[in-house]
Amino acid sequence: MLRAIDASLCPPGALPASGIHRILVCRPNHRLGNTVLLSPLLREIETRYPGAEIDILCTGPAAGVLFGPRFMVRAIIDLPCHMARHPWVGLARLRQVRRNRYDLAIDACPASYSGRLALGLSHARWKLGFPLSEPGPLRGYLEDCPIHVAKRSVHLLRVACADRGATGWPVLGVELESTELARGLQALAAVAGRPGETAGPVLGVFPNATGAKCYPAAWWTDFIAALHVRRPDIRIVNVLAEHGRSQLPGAQAAFYSRNLRKLAAVLAGMDGFVSADCGVMHLASAVGTPTLGLFMLPTREKYEPYGPRNRGLNASLERGGAAAAGAVADWLDRACPCRTAEIATA
Repeated sequence: MLRAIDASLCPPGALPASGIHRILVCRPNHRLGNTVLLSPLLREIETRYPGAEIDILCTGPAAGVLFGPRFMVRAIIDLPCHMARHPWVGLARLRQVRRNRYDLAIDACPASYSGRLALGLSHARWKLGFPLSEPGPLRGYLEDCPIHVAKRSVHLLRVACADRGATGWPVLGVELESTELARGLQALAAVAGRPGETAGPVLGVFPNATGAKCYPAAWWTDFIAALHVRRPDIRIVNVLAEHGRSQLPGAQAAFYSRNLRKLAAVLAGMDGFVSADCGVMHLASAVGTPTLGLFMLPTREKYEPYGPRNRGLNASLERGGAAAAGAVADWLDRACPCRTAEIATA
């Protein structure tokens, strides 16, 4: 079946520049990070086909919350996180995909069997996806393909449109209303304290991650102590994970919300954000906050926050939290030069 779907994929350079009005993006994954990493593709579509509308096939509520209000998004088709437990709901959503006629359907993730099967179910004149079997005529999609996950689907669309020469990459993006941003600033000021004449930058820290990506409490203790020695002016806000328990020793200011848009609005008001490799790290980057990701596993090139003021840092357990704090302080000096200069001359 997968080979048959591969045979129906659009060859490189064959996608027309016009006549594409109804678009389906398939990314059936429930993780917050993978959802946010879809936003560069949405921005690329909005640039190339500004008069089109987009349906997103996803898993879980994150895509609906973050992308539902986008002007060009028509529908969010969310599959249950556990299809086996909710088979009838899942089948109903897949029928919804099947009933629609699309001009273009995109499987946004390489090596995703669920995304490829959803692509195969769709009725679309043009179908895009990385080859899962012998590439053959689709080999062009694999040539010069970026390592970073957020860039790969953009590369896929550009190669299909015969536009390999495009420069720059769309950054992550979550569109927030001005009222949301204002409320986020108010909430942040209440948590971190309103800035005075000599108040330092507000640095959000998210110490949680899944599995082997999570640093122990002792590591964070060393990190916070060393960071305060290097930059005592920094006001640290502990961004709590969904379980609501603090994992940052000695942190007094904390913010908690299970509403992703409220969380994004507060992150947008921060001067910088430091996090282990996780979805909240990508969410901070997507609202324009300078973001530094800490990577314990060798996955930095694939998932680091990219952009002019963002960075990924290989921070192993062996080197300790104090060494990472020094690198974070250096990065913050560069990421927030105006605020740093104000503090130095106060």
